[in-house]
Amino acid sequence: MKKECSTKKLRSNIYKNYIFLGLTTLDLTRGLWMIYLFTRGFSLVELGILEGVFHLTTFFMEIPTGIIADLWGRKFSRLLGRIVFLISLGIMFWSYSFILQLTGFIITAIGYNLESGAGEALLYDSMKELGIEDQYKKTAGKNNFVDWTGGTLSFLIGGYFAVHLGYGWVFFPSMFICVLSVLVIYSMQEPSLVQHEQIRLKNMGWIKAMGTQTLESLKVVKERPRIAFLIVFSELIFMFLTSLFFYLQTYWKINGWNEFQIGIVLAASGLLSAVSGLQGHRIEQKIGEKGVLLFAPLLLILSLWGIGLTPFAPFFFIITGLVDGILYVAIQDYLNKMIPSERRATVLSFQSMTFSFFMILFFPVIGFFGDRFGLKFSFIFLAILGTAMYGVYIVHQYLSREVSSDISSI
Repeated sequence: MKKECSTKKLRSNIYKNYIFLGLTTLDLTRGLWMIYLFTRGFSLVELGILEGVFHLTTFFMEIPTGIIADLWGRKFSRLLGRIVFLISLGIMFWSYSFILQLTGFIITAIGYNLESGAGEALLYDSMKELGIEDQYKKTAGKNNFVDWTGGTLSFLIGGYFAVHLGYGWVFFPSMFICVLSVLVIYSMQEPSLVQHEQIRLKNMGWIKAMGTQTLESLKVVKERPRIAFLIVFSELIFMFLTSLFFYLQTYWKINGWNEFQIGIVLAASGLLSAVSGLQGHRIEQKIGEKGVLLFAPLLLILSLWGIGLTPFAPFFFIITGLVDGILYVAIQDYLNKMIPSERRATVLSFQSMTFSFFMILFFPVIGFFGDRFGLKFSFIFLAILGTAMYGVYIVHQYLSREVSSDISSI
């Protein structure tokens, strides 16, 4: 009876996760914070620094927060992350000081860290404990659909409220929704797959446990180099997508668009991402892993050139939603299959840390070029950079096949 009750609670994690994601993505500030701070007088360089500090914080905090999720529970980590995010919303709304905004972005980053790997580990291990992890790809597609549906609504509602009612109507509902998400995550069940490992590590003491968990997680990546490749490959693409997402908003605002008009374009891209993510498992079945890893970046590069060189930037940005949806579902499924449960949140934190590294490296540079030469130049820079990286990837894939062919012929 007790086991049946536990199984029921674990199954409820799946639909509760949909609700949780729906609430967290219905953050009306997510598509508008950059415009909000820009209208308050912050320069593109300052905005680039804020985003850079955000990712610098996530870079250094990803592993510690991933370890918190693996050792103290994914539910606890997620819950703490939501509370921290609620505090950061208040700082962003009420502060006019760059230093305070900087502090707020550091707090936001820590909240993001606490949630990033923990949420996926909680869901995947719930399904693994139930013996249905083979259904994860479909579930991930539905998660992506919920994520981007919520995002689409947030862009449209947030943009409309910002234009017609003011930014108070953007931030206060977001704070209320954040409180609701705390209640949802509190009601979820922690999987028991890693309890023995948690007890073993906790008995070592905090410092030794963190060191052991880090070394064991690095060992997983070293023994399975495919994990490292997929992390670097995917996070480079997500860096391009995120940079476009933020800087195009400012570009359109400078060119006379209002928040609601910008929200429509962001929503259309989000909708395409949601639909493609929902069908991601079918697309991957038809073109395979190699097809996904060749097609997604090529489509992104074509879109980058379209944004940089043509007057059809909204159309090409919408197309990038297809890249995001397909790649997210495929990559997360590939990675989770290779990661043992007791290291899952920590190894997934390496993924977020890699993304932060790329954002730290490139996001302020894009802002600098935008301030100096105009954002159109920044988009062309991204297109050149992406094309060069894709060229290196193709050469690497070709050489890998050549090496494999030579070895097989011996």
